[in-house]
Amino acid sequence: MAKAATKAHPGVKSAVRIVVAGDRGTGKSSLIVTAVSETFPSSVPPVLPPTRMPDDFYPDRVPITIIDTSSKVEDAGKVAEELKRADAVVLTYACDRPETLDRLSTFWLPELRQIEVKVPVIVVGCKLDLRDENQQVSLEQVMSPIMQQFREIETCIECSAFKHIQIPEVFYYAQKAVLHPTGPLFDQESQTLKPRCVRALKRIFILCDLDRDGALSDAELNEFQVKCFNAPLQPSEIVGVKRVVEEKLPGGGANDMGVNDRGLTLTGFLFLHALFIEKGRLETTWTVLRKFGYNNDIKLSDELIPTFKLAPDQSAELTSEAVEYLRNIYELFESDGDNNLRPAELEDIFSTAPESPWDEPPYKDAAEKTALGGLSANAFLSEVSSPSPSPSPSSCVSECTHADAMCVLGWALMTLLDPSKAVENLIYIGYSGDPSAAVRLTRRRRLDRKKQQSDRNVFHCFVFGPKKSGKSALVNSFIGRPFYDSYAPTVEEIYAVNVVDLPGGIKKTLVLREIPDDGVKKLLSNKESLASCDIAVFVYDSSDQSSWKRATELLVDVASHGEDTGYEVPCLIVAAKDDLNSFPMAIQESTRVSQDMGIEAPIPISSKMGDTNNVFRRIVTAAEHPHLSIPETEAGRSRKQYNRLVNHSLMFVSVGAAVAIVGLAAYRVYAARKNSSG
Repeated sequence: MAKAATKAHPGVKSAVRIVVAGDRGTGKSSLIVTAVSETFPSSVPPVLPPTRMPDDFYPDRVPITIIDTSSKVEDAGKVAEELKRADAVVLTYACDRPETLDRLSTFWLPELRQIEVKVPVIVVGCKLDLRDENQQVSLEQVMSPIMQQFREIETCIECSAFKHIQIPEVFYYAQKAVLHPTGPLFDQESQTLKPRCVRALKRIFILCDLDRDGALSDAELNEFQVKCFNAPLQPSEIVGVKRVVEEKLPGGGANDMGVNDRGLTLTGFLFLHALFIEKGRLETTWTVLRKFGYNNDIKLSDELIPTFKLAPDQSAELTSEAVEYLRNIYELFESDGDNNLRPAELEDIFSTAPESPWDEPPYKDAAEKTALGGLSANAFLSEVSSPSPSPSPSSCVSECTHADAMCVLGWALMTLLDPSKAVENLIYIGYSGDPSAAVRLTRRRRLDRKKQQSDRNVFHCFVFGPKKSGKSALVNSFIGRPFYDSYAPTVEEIYAVNVVDLPGGIKKTLVLREIPDDGVKKLLSNKESLASCDIAVFVYDSSDQSSWKRATELLVDVASHGEDTGYEVPCLIVAAKDDLNSFPMAIQESTRVSQDMGIEAPIPISSKMGDTNNVFRRIVTAAEHPHLSIPETEAGRSRKQYNRLVNHSLMFVSVGAAVAIVGLAAYRVYAARKNSSG
């Protein structure tokens, strides 16, 4: 099925650096000289200079540089530096000196781990011709315990430079371990393909299954062969491939058949690659992976993933084309019509990605889940901005139950935080459009304030508040989590994303980012920390005066930071725990602060009673009008008054200067006329 391919692909190294290390007298230098010159040297210097093998020495035609190292104790630091720069390490021992073999597991291999050398290791037994014939032991028997302990060992081989036994093979295996490593593809212990390799091969299979019938026909197999190896398969070769698969995978059921009446199945395709690897033909699988853009980590190469240059106060959103694709994906995988994308169905969607992005923070728990633990349509999809039935007055959080009125929530969050990652995952799940056109960059927030409106579909809200203020309960209520009386402090930032219904059937996506009280100082130490914020909310416990005091301190800190950096944001205050009695003078205090800072009065809510008072709609509405609800501190107000005074003074100076210039010009005209008449 595979023939040699010499064209380089993204992720393939253009040169390989092999460092040879080992105890004194184990044959390092003789091994290198004999490999390059094909002649055993009568004498060698203690350490050879860097040695380059001819480019065409091996079929891959990738240049190899071999670095010899010293065995002297005083040179240990230099040797360590060389090892850190290696693409592969050859560790030598002498077959006639068992103690040098023991030193591999007692010194050299632990040393590589100590200095964090994470490259393939080739263990080479030199001076095979000098081994005592009465002490013949199989290499497998000797090396098996060591390889079990040190998984970084890729290959073990014995050789003789004097008798030219297996010398070229040493550096061939070293180069091969770099260009075609086993580790990312195959689990030696279980003798199975690794999950990430299976996922990549599944994606490739689906891309090559042009008629989407679940099998590669003879024509599709041939196209795959030409694409990967630049050579067609003969009809007899296709028959041979299928025969091998059928013999090994006769299949008792539809899912374990390697070949069916339509062609080679995914099961058969994966089996073939496992077979290639077992037979040592890793270059076949690597050629396929690299032809489809994968690197050594079995992820798409960086060259295939677009990067987006955003100003600090810009954000990214999915385009309508990308949203439409995701809507179709939802409908395809949510096949039972229960408006519940179950964990297995969600996993199936991402079965062609290295991992499911929803398994890691901050995406893992950011969206609403159903009682069955899956994602509702609203959590996976929600409409960007189009008419839909108006919500009931008691709720401003959308409860869509049909995939056709939806936009991507988890995806909206990922696109907001990391647009390149969002596009990368779109590609993994089959998006075939222009990747760079899947995302649009919004207008800068600073310009939104000047225009006095925002056309964003996704709003980013920072949620501040002291400990025990109720901010976590507010965030949890946004995604349908139940209220808990027990207190659990927020120790790291938490995200929640959902859709908010606005009057007229408009839907907007709101992302809440809860900032721990202890993390505010660190956040504001960054000049651009508020640049990505559309609106800030300050939550306090309305029954606790100290909570109110801390919330107002946070408000002043954030407002001052915005005034100092130019990234001012609208702010709202939320009075949580409205089911409890307010602290004395609460109304007077809140009224004074609201009026002094020029923002709305606090919004009372009770997460415990389920009364959110349309707070999420009010957050979005305030974010849509970014020139309003911006708090003004005393220092900021004084600065503005000073600037107005300076500008006013400059205006008078400018007018005075203009009058003086006009007067001077008039005088000169008058003087000139007087002189001419005289």
